[in-house]
Amino acid sequence: MSAYLTLIRPPNTIMIGLGVVIGEAIGLGKLPGLPEAVFGFLTASLMMAGTMVANDVYDVEIDKVNSPQRPLPSGTVRTRDAVVLAVALSVAAIGFSALLGLWTFLTALLALALMVYYNTRGKKTGLIGNAVVSFNVALPFFYGGLAVNSIGPLLFIFSVVAFLANFAREVAKGIADVKGDNLRQVRTLAVVRGTKVAALTSTGLFIIAVLLSFLPPFLETISWLYFPPVIIADVGFLYSAYRLVGDQTPENVRAVKRQVLLWMLLGLVGFLLGGAAIL
Repeated sequence: MSAYLTLIRPPNTIMIGLGVVIGEAIGLGKLPGLPEAVFGFLTASLMMAGTMVANDVYDVEIDKVNSPQRPLPSGTVRTRDAVVLAVALSVAAIGFSALLGLWTFLTALLALALMVYYNTRGKKTGLIGNAVVSFNVALPFFYGGLAVNSIGPLLFIFSVVAFLANFAREVAKGIADVKGDNLRQVRTLAVVRGTKVAALTSTGLFIIAVLLSFLPPFLETISWLYFPPVIIADVGFLYSAYRLVGDQTPENVRAVKRQVLLWMLLGLVGFLLGGAAIL
């Protein structure tokens, strides 16, 4: 069970599911109904879990170099079983999306198609692949709005901030994986231009995301509760960027990756408190 949990990466899958629920709450201005919340959460979280498992299947040779302790390269989980799990999770996600309506169903199909492209071809393209993954990370906000038939400016700006923050994280991930990526000709920015350039690019993206996080109050009236978690997250992003520029060793980059997930979670909390009148 521990190995399978490692494959689906629960922190990532839970956060992506919460992104949909937060999008629904922002769109409605209150907490969504139970069916919309549950089906929306399960669509995003199960699809993320399925694509995470599929990514490990396609990356098994790279992970033998970069992360040999992971379930597939270590042999803890058989590749055939991982393929079955990825397909089952993805089919379940599409099923839940259909329960919410036609547009959510089509959007889920688009997200799945993009992740299949990333896993099969897009990853080797470097920045294009990073952008595809980041688009899918930002998509849940719009998906939540679609689920409740309400999309406004706040959902757009929150999506852009999420896209930039995750784009920065994806670029940084390439720094830790240079050795394995070189072997498989994965053209990450760190491979093509060097780890220092990748670190500086990641830092620039973090800074832009931080600056844009102050834009929502100028678009719509939002609760002051938006600011405490978002400001903490912004300081965290800047701190992680500082660490990244100063040290590009794989150990430090992986630590920064874990930190950034925490800052992203805090940002989600701020988005919810600021955009939904639920208190």
